[in-house]
Amino acid sequence: MKNSNDNVPLCPVEITLALIGSKWKILILRELLHGTKRFNQLLKCINGISQKVLTQQLRSMEKDGLVIRKVYPEVPPKVEYTLTELGLSLKPILDAMYEWGERYKKIKG
Repeated sequence: MKNSNDNVPLCPVEITLALIGSKWKILILRELLHGTKRFNQLLKCINGISQKVLTQQLRSMEKDGLVIRKVYPEVPPKVEYTLTELGLSLKPILDAMYEWGERYKKIKG
């Protein structure tokens, strides 16, 4: 169910999933938690992601206030991506996912 005032879901879990619920966004967050990265660095670090999908995901995350995109006036243009304070606040969620994944590997491994 959505809140009719601003089109934001009423359920907090649904809000979180709407913002970071894709595989790619989680992996982008994982990389940016280590610091600012350029587009090609992200592309190399995230196996299987295409340039088009990375661009779409970064634009979405920028629109949602999770990522800052900084363009330097150079030729060719240099573009860097950094997590905002809001984006950084997702670290405990990713840490919990990491720990759960490690436990799962031990059980199934």
